[in-house]
Amino acid sequence: MIYKRILLKLSGEALLGERTYGIDPKRIAQYAKEIKSITDLGVEVAIVIGGGNIFRGVSAASNGIDRVQGDYMGMLATVINGMALQSSLEEVKIQTRLQTALKIEEVAEPYIKRKAVRHLEKKRVVIFGAGTGNPFFTTDSAAVLRAIEINADVILKGTRVEGVYDSDPEINNNAIKFDYLSFSEVIKKNLKVMDSTAFTLSQENNLPIVVFNMNQTGNLLKLINGDKIGTIIKN
Repeated sequence: MIYKRILLKLSGEALLGERTYGIDPKRIAQYAKEIKSITDLGVEVAIVIGGGNIFRGVSAASNGIDRVQGDYMGMLATVINGMALQSSLEEVKIQTRLQTALKIEEVAEPYIKRKAVRHLEKKRVVIFGAGTGNPFFTTDSAAVLRAIEINADVILKGTRVEGVYDSDPEINNNAIKFDYLSFSEVIKKNLKVMDSTAFTLSQENNLPIVVFNMNQTGNLLKLINGDKIGTIIKN
């Protein structure tokens, strides 16, 4: 086990599964089993999940909705996804806490750093919802911020491809995958790993990022056990 405490970043689109909108129960149940495979080892797991499967603020802004209003709507979408993931995790007997940057006390705890760390120390999975609580910041930024605050060892960014490529592997069959990259190489090659704010924050705080295929059964456990999965980005 090479990581003791991780921040797992999932996109909202990852929950779509075979659907075009909403949450695929089979996909979210699969994720719960993957997460259980590492919590059974004693790994402390925090999660940030996007809301793009339900609502995306940037897209809404282009369709006449005020950008700030749209971003808050997107934050609420992440809470919905967080509640769904919490339910799936509890189905496989994992103690879970949902904390949100916006106060919605009927369904979640407000985000308090010390409380989050205490939950992790008690081996509860902590899901962080509502992004940073501020418009104009993505869930990538929220993931990096929370990872730094809780002193996570690494950010594991679960995607539907095997890692970081020189071009989109879903479009270009000849795309080349990178096994290792430095932060400076990612910037130089203009690779899209995270948004620039999140990426810079990770670089400045020397927080490594691993991009991997979360949809491949067993990948998360292999990664925790030290197998060469995905693409590692670090200083």
